[in-house]
Amino acid sequence: MATRFAPQQQHISQFLTDSFQRGLAHWNRERLEPGFPTDDWQRTLDRDTRMQRLEGGFLEELRAEVRDEAAAAPTEVEGFIEWFEELKQVGPGQGDPLFPWLQDHASMEQMRWFFEQEAAGEAGFDDLVAMTQVKLPTLPKLELARNYWDEMGHGTAKGMHGPMLDALVETLKVDPKIENTVWQSLALANAMTAMATSRRYAWHSVGALGVIELTAPGRSHMVCEGLKRLGLNGKERRYFSLHAVLDIKHSEDWNREAIRPAVSEDPARATAMAEGALIRLRCGARCFEAYRDVLMG
Repeated sequence: MATRFAPQQQHISQFLTDSFQRGLAHWNRERLEPGFPTDDWQRTLDRDTRMQRLEGGFLEELRAEVRDEAAAAPTEVEGFIEWFEELKQVGPGQGDPLFPWLQDHASMEQMRWFFEQEAAGEAGFDDLVAMTQVKLPTLPKLELARNYWDEMGHGTAKGMHGPMLDALVETLKVDPKIENTVWQSLALANAMTAMATSRRYAWHSVGALGVIELTAPGRSHMVCEGLKRLGLNGKERRYFSLHAVLDIKHSEDWNREAIRPAVSEDPARATAMAEGALIRLRCGARCFEAYRDVLMG
């Protein structure tokens, strides 16, 4: 099946802006942080309601960008799995020249800037999986649980994936801050968070998370090779060397154990997952382009 995806349309958006994405990122960070009851909780609830409306508008705009392409995806199981797996070759942002350049040419200072952007915009795959799995049917829920257990290092702190990335940030001595991050990176994290935290987009989140597992290994390998070229040892590169290999199996399992039974039970889920996957890939493509403008410009 040869699929061609339309280029991103250029238009003026109130959501794809620096100020909006920074505001949304700060709100996400605050609202997801564990806290305590406060006397002004009603005012906070009013603020959250306003922000959720804006977040919904942002996500609906992203859906509008991909709706026609997603509607063309098959809704029977075998056809959809074939369409979904083909995104690895033909989806938006795939084969972007940024990653071979990081592998072969980036200086340490340029690699540090790249990681500063990535770390500040990191939404936390483990938390996204945990929020997405709420009330899913049994088979998809079990697959997300297995994936989460891998992300959590099978119950050991030293095996957790999130702290591995944090350790690399410390090794490279970068200070990731929302204020220093390009809005495209923030938009990627904000879109992923929006899909995972809102139950009306739960199947979108399943598709978006699944396409990360599908497309990440090749990029992870090239970043890992770039870090090796710059002198980082195996332990320091572990986050990327692990995902270059492990995510291949994660993708196979996700497609077989989460996507396949979900679509078998309700074909409408295929369209939602297609939208979620394309939203994730288009946001990623914007992000790669913004990075290239700075690093390779």
